[in-house]
Amino acid sequence: MVKNENAQTKHWSKVELLHETVKNPNIHIRGTHSYYSDTWSGSFEESVVRYLYGDAYSLQAWEPIWPVDQLYIGDYVCFAAECVVLMGGNHTHRMDWFSLYPFPEVWKDAFVGKGDTRIGDGAWIGMRAMIMPGITIGEGAVIASGAIVTKDIEPYTIVGGNPATLIRDRFPAVTISKLLELGIYGWDEAKFTTLRKFIASHDIDALAMASDEYDKND
Repeated sequence: MVKNENAQTKHWSKVELLHETVKNPNIHIRGTHSYYSDTWSGSFEESVVRYLYGDAYSLQAWEPIWPVDQLYIGDYVCFAAECVVLMGGNHTHRMDWFSLYPFPEVWKDAFVGKGDTRIGDGAWIGMRAMIMPGITIGEGAVIASGAIVTKDIEPYTIVGGNPATLIRDRFPAVTISKLLELGIYGWDEAKFTTLRKFIASHDIDALAMASDEYDKND
């Protein structure tokens, strides 16, 4: 067998940068650092984001007859292999009707949107985790492997299980408050890069002082 030298060899040390690959107009990527570990699956759009209008097929096949829920992804978000972001509202299965079946004559009325899905800056979505439609995941949150997220997740918390529940906060409440106040993911690229050694640490006072010094000298 002749090896195709142009074929991409997948490996766990390689990742897919979302801002380079995502084409769906209903997926909004902030920044240039969020990635998907696509080693054991297809691309982010092929494997992770499910039932979201706007892929190559749906754009050609039909026009949506209801508002399309949007997916917003922050910067520095880490998506582990085989996780799923489920979109598409209730998938035309009305649980308040006697029959869940999406009969053609009531298909339009059977759909109920769930609202936009938002994944905050610096979040980490674990392997094979699933995020249900209309969920907001806070900045710096960790979704454990295999977790099923059915409700909003607070910033800098760790959740796991089915349904996902709080395991613990990543930091003390005062530290989380200071982190959110500092707004590190809103810093410009120059400041973020300069202070990266403080960001990649656990000393909140040192980070705050370094931020103040940077702002004074900028």
